[in-house]
Amino acid sequence: MDINLPDVKADVEAAFARYEAALMSNDVEALQALFWNSDLTIRYGVGENLYSYREIGAFRAARSAVGLARTTSRTVITTFGHDYATASTLFHRATIPGKVGRQMQTWVRMPDGWRVVAAHVSMIEDP
Repeated sequence: MDINLPDVKADVEAAFARYEAALMSNDVEALQALFWNSDLTIRYGVGENLYSYREIGAFRAARSAVGLARTTSRTVITTFGHDYATASTLFHRATIPGKVGRQMQTWVRMPDGWRVVAAHVSMIEDP
């Protein structure tokens, strides 16, 4: 198994950057385009459990754009072969002092590009 092939890792890093940019601008269409369009797609959020592309899209469409700005740190993207990757990052929001967010995503290369197939977001006290 090839780990972190440079061209594959660059592709996933670019997809992750598009996700972050879409999140900061609350570009629901761009965010949704980065998730696998399947009933098997899962996103566990801070306060919600979303099962399916449709549920994720409905959550995004209803979510307020206020307070989404964040900074990320300790981002680790690891690729496995040519078609599978994980992305993990910590994030901080000025609107939630004293907390650190944790985000993990599983990315798979689909025929139409890299897509998140599973995601988990949680918050803990900032150590």
